[in-house]
Amino acid sequence: MPGADLPDDAESPDAAPAPSGRTPAPRSIKRSLASIVLGFELIVVFLAALVNYGLPTAGLISIGPVAALVSGGVVCLLIVITLGLLRHPFAYVLGWIVQALILLAGLLNPGMFFVGAIFAAMWTYAMISGGRIDRHNKEYA
Repeated sequence: MPGADLPDDAESPDAAPAPSGRTPAPRSIKRSLASIVLGFELIVVFLAALVNYGLPTAGLISIGPVAALVSGGVVCLLIVITLGLLRHPFAYVLGWIVQALILLAGLLNPGMFFVGAIFAAMWTYAMISGGRIDRHNKEYA
């Protein structure tokens, strides 16, 4: 008989976990949208850093290839830190700083003005709409 060597109090793999008596708080829509925007930004900033490494003189400000790679790495690190801190209100201020830095990256590569504007618009939408939905959900909960 399969499973005959298991003790009687062992749970089957299909059994639901025992309730802890506490339900987790629903995740904020604003936080979810912010993490989505920052996650995509992380990929784009990483790729933009590689472009700036290969084309260090493409923009209005010319920096060396290593400086372009390091500055892109610093912004990527700031994005990762912001993603980890989104449960705290001050992380959204860091998110706005990230948006400004990406817009300023347009000085190194003019295409980043366009990319930065798109991500700033997405971030603004996430902050406004996410906050509105969260307030609505809290009001009717």
